[in-house]
Amino acid sequence: MNKIIKTVLIIYCLCFGFLSLQAEVTLPSVFSDNMVIQQNKPIRIWGWADKNESVEVRFLSQVKKAKADKDGKWKLTLNPVSYGGPYSLEVKGKSNNIVLKNILIGEVWLCSGQSNMEWTVKDVNNANSEIDNANYPQIRSFNVVKAIGMKPEEKLEGEWQVCSPSTVANFSAVGYFFARKLNQELNIPIGIINSSWGGTDIETWTSPEAVAKLDSKFMERYKDFAIKDLDVFTKESESSKVLYMEAMSNDPGMNQEWYKPSYNTASWKKMQIPQLWENVLGQIDGIVWFKYTISLPEEVKGKPATIHLGTIDDDDITWINGVKIGETGGYTNERVYNISKDVLTGGTNTIIVKVTDYAGGGGIYGEADNIYLEAGGKKYPLAGEWLYKEAVTNKEFNYIELSPNMYPSLLYNAMINPIIRYGIKGTIWYQGENNAGESYKYRTLFPTMINDWRTKWGYEFPFYWVQLANYMAKDAVPTESGWAELREAQTMTLSLPQTGQAVITDIGDADDIHPRNKQDVGLRLALVALNKDYGKKDIVYSGPAFKSMNINGNKAVIEFSNADKGFVVKNKYGYIDGFAIAGADKKFVWAKAYIDGNKIVVSSDRVQNPVAVRYSWGNNPDVNLFNTEGLPAVPFRTDNWKGITQYD
Repeated sequence: MNKIIKTVLIIYCLCFGFLSLQAEVTLPSVFSDNMVIQQNKPIRIWGWADKNESVEVRFLSQVKKAKADKDGKWKLTLNPVSYGGPYSLEVKGKSNNIVLKNILIGEVWLCSGQSNMEWTVKDVNNANSEIDNANYPQIRSFNVVKAIGMKPEEKLEGEWQVCSPSTVANFSAVGYFFARKLNQELNIPIGIINSSWGGTDIETWTSPEAVAKLDSKFMERYKDFAIKDLDVFTKESESSKVLYMEAMSNDPGMNQEWYKPSYNTASWKKMQIPQLWENVLGQIDGIVWFKYTISLPEEVKGKPATIHLGTIDDDDITWINGVKIGETGGYTNERVYNISKDVLTGGTNTIIVKVTDYAGGGGIYGEADNIYLEAGGKKYPLAGEWLYKEAVTNKEFNYIELSPNMYPSLLYNAMINPIIRYGIKGTIWYQGENNAGESYKYRTLFPTMINDWRTKWGYEFPFYWVQLANYMAKDAVPTESGWAELREAQTMTLSLPQTGQAVITDIGDADDIHPRNKQDVGLRLALVALNKDYGKKDIVYSGPAFKSMNINGNKAVIEFSNADKGFVVKNKYGYIDGFAIAGADKKFVWAKAYIDGNKIVVSSDRVQNPVAVRYSWGNNPDVNLFNTEGLPAVPFRTDNWKGITQYD
């Protein structure tokens, strides 16, 4: 009897163990309660189960079946459904059922890019009021959890949330205000999938297949990078990081007092300043010291002065003649330091700058005109040949910061590829700040990514983006600008079908790369979609855009589109700001501009034979020209002269 009982128990345990090893039917996390499904498109559903397992999906009156393949993957497609809900969706396997509830059918928009798309509602202007009034149960948001991948992944993490005062704080602000306007105008459900990561390059959002087709010049900065196993790399990198960080905190430059004029710098090398040090040193982070010697007249002695070092990536400490005069953190901040009257002397003066860079570009990289010393009412340029010495670099320790930008496609693989089967209406995109140092390449990279995503989804969906906002100090004179060239690359991408852009050069912040007015950003994107996708043809979605230029004597006459009802100049005297004009010498000067019917006339007494006009061309241009709908004129230039980021 005991033997029989023992045998039965063994059989029971074996059967129970076998059953426990069976895989349950599972779905990607993007399929969950509260989800929004794209209306009027085939509904693609997929997941995992045991190999060869039959899976049944029930939705409304539809019943569809699929069979898992040898790898346990299954997929099926439901027929399109018009907007409505809430509904339930049931998925049946042989050992478990999944029931998803509170599903809406409506319009789904993918929201992607870097930090200005990631920026949340809790951090915008009037955040408390926005949160308190966010009762929009027809708006749902899916926030993709950040991840990177060396190869295209199938799964990601996240959850759908119903918009309410208790949830909206962590929604993408641009995505939410875009969705809110669409919902108010259309009264249909709106879903937003927020897949964004601050400080990221466009290359990391582009698929490996698309990247592989790019010319080799686009991959130059990745040529020394190779990872076979991300987990192994991460562990090894963490060990190296400990040693690197110890060295950073024990800077030999500080220990040996490199900032003193008496320190022997005969072995230091030379570098032209300003520029990112990657141009000379390659892809390194860490601490590099710089030295500049300047001869000043006797009259500066005993007088206060200021030094302007432009922008430095990331942090700096600055000494003059061994005296510390200031330090600043952050790569976007202009360095302007007061120099007390007892520091400068007639004759030789030594400027030492310690620069610490944590990731990405590094060095004294601002505009040459913004790097100078001012003393006794005179400016002394500091741009030119400086000495430099590497103190601590990550390269010494074989340490590479684990970052989405260290190799192309890392975010595409982990945060886009897992959802390319999910039906969407279109995409809104806010990115470009990270690529402004190589804006000319963006002319290729941006349309490449758009076409890439459309290919992956299998249809030409609408793709709308935010043009870079105005940012940083205003230019005293017309100046070349990487940010202006990036905006130009964005405008050029409008040549692709089903595209549009929201211009926001009037609502940025000189001191903050993250302008808090995300309400108008989302609204302007929504205007594009309402006009182009939802039949609201009476809605104007763009400000005045350059159409043509004619030269009449010493005047340039500019004609615009999107100004059918005329112009609005936000200046009580009617002066139009932001225009610059140049002759054949390519030297731009600020211009006078006035309205003449449906045209703008531009001129300057300093340019008798104009050949080119630029408008809103700079990091932080003056903007006061709008159409009657209140949308700013689109930045433009009429010339095609080589810019500062053009490489050929």
